[in-house]
This record gives sequence, structure tokens and C-alpha cells, in this order.
Amino acid sequence: MQQEGGDLAIAGLTKEFVSEAGRLSILNGVDLALLRGEALAVTGPSGSGKSTFLHILGALDRPTAGSVRLLGDDPFARNDAELAGFRNAKIGFIFQDHHLLPQCDVLENVLIPALAGKGAGVPETQRAMQLLERVGLKQRIKHRPAQLSGGERQRVAVCRALINEPVLLLADEPTGNLDRANAEAVGDLLLELNRAHQTLLVCVTHSGELAARFPRRAELVDGRLVDR
Repeated sequence: MQQEGGDLAIAGLTKEFVSEAGRLSILNGVDLALLRGEALAVTGPSGSGKSTFLHILGALDRPTAGSVRLLGDDPFARNDAELAGFRNAKIGFIFQDHHLLPQCDVLENVLIPALAGKGAGVPETQRAMQLLERVGLKQRIKHRPAQLSGGERQRVAVCRALINEPVLLLADEPTGNLDRANAEAVGDLLLELNRAHQTLLVCVTHSGELAARFPRRAELVDGRLVDR
């Protein structure tokens, strides 16, 4: 995939791990360019490097070589503390297991990234309420995760990922634990909010049904992204 001129621009991305058994190459020169508002689904078998790729995009892991630029900014030029701040401000995460805090209600869970950043004041609370209303959970803001269905919990996770108005939205198997109806609803929601908020959306999935709905699709093959 070409790497020129994207709001998310990746060139020659490589990730290797060294063990007693020798050097293991997971990513082998990945190139990618995405513009704001674009959505990419990445598929590939288990062990192909999908999660490693997503972790590097999310600044959770550093690459062995190559470059990642988000709106022209190199996150890996920062130290670990600065990188954590960049990640919280610029990147939103949606996981297969929603990772909601069971002791917090819906509104509190959505506000957690804001608390870790500038703080959760009136504007952030209003934004959280707007997001929850948009996904049909306005009447559930005081419920705790255990009182929600799987699809509802994942919708809360989507709102949480958007609370800091991220540039880049990353989804790791977002429908993997959902039944067909809820998987379709969450897929609709991700793509709708991606267009509405003009984020960069990268979704890693085993689901051919979900991937087929994305305007751009690629597969990790031998450590490289191949257009599909």
C-alpha cells in the first residue's frame, strides 16, 4: 500500500522480536496512507501481526524500524511520558473485550479518558451525554456495565474512545464477542461515527462480514499490507 501524503502515513514499518530461538520478524516493511474520514479493515490469520500492527499505530509499542506520522507528527520522537499524553489526546481505542470499569456507571466510563487528560468538566460531560444519546444510551447513563447487554457495553466503549475527539480511532476485533445482530449494529455505528467525526479508522478483524463493509480493506501477508 502506498505511503505518500496521508494524514496517517506509515513507511517501512518493521517489528522484530529477539528470543533464545533467534530473531522473529512480525512486520516486514508495512506501508500505509490514510486520510481523515477514511476507514480501513485489516484482516489476516492469527499470528499474522494484526495486533502488533495495531499496538504500534496506537503508540502502545515502538517499531523496530520505519516511520509512523499522524498529521505529520512522529509520536515515537517522544519519551514514554510524552507518548502517553499524545496517545490519550490523539488516539481512541475500542477492544474486543470492552474493558469497562465495573464499579463505574456508563457516564463515568465514557469520561475516563478525559479524566486522564485535561479533566472532565462541563464541556466533557456534555460531550459524553451527546455521544451516549447518539448511540441510544441516554437512558442508561447511571447503569453499571453488569446491567447492560454485550452490544450496549460495546457502544459505551465506542463513546469512550471518542470522548477526547481523537484523530485516529483503532478497533481490535470490535464485534468478536457479539451475536450477529449486535455485530451489525456496532459495525454500522463505527462507520457512521467515523464519517461524522472525520476520524481515521483502522479496524483489525477476523470477520469477513465486517471487513466487507469497509471502503478500504487490506490483509497482512508475510508481514506486509496487501490491498484487497
